[in-house]
Amino acid sequence: MNAGSPSETRLLGRQFSSGIRPGDVVALYGGLGAGKTTFVQGMLQGLGISDNATSPSFVIMNEYPLKEKGISLYHLDLYRLDTIDDITDIGIEDILNKNSILVIEWAEKMGDLLPEGCVKIYFEMTGESQREIRIEK
Repeated sequence: MNAGSPSETRLLGRQFSSGIRPGDVVALYGGLGAGKTTFVQGMLQGLGISDNATSPSFVIMNEYPLKEKGISLYHLDLYRLDTIDDITDIGIEDILNKNSILVIEWAEKMGDLLPEGCVKIYFEMTGESQREIRIEK
């Protein structure tokens, strides 16, 4: 899929969210400014969250309760974490065992902690304002 603007990236996130289910893990890959957080904003809009999501780079994780579903979407940003120990120290295993939705930016840092069967989404800048988004299920 191609997206040229933040609004197009958010639209793709909204469309993607229609197929998301409790227990799903979504792994996001791509460089700084590639559109990962913008995509998550669209996912949240599609799930009925009106808050404007911001990247949890400094707080590591944001939780968004989905009231009508009785679960939460956890938005995790591993950019500032360097080791597997850093990731386990934040309680990632507890979050993975919840019946919620987990979206992980910089998922490559998870290594073997990333569960099998997670959805992987790759963001690649293909021009100054163009990006390609590829989803692998």
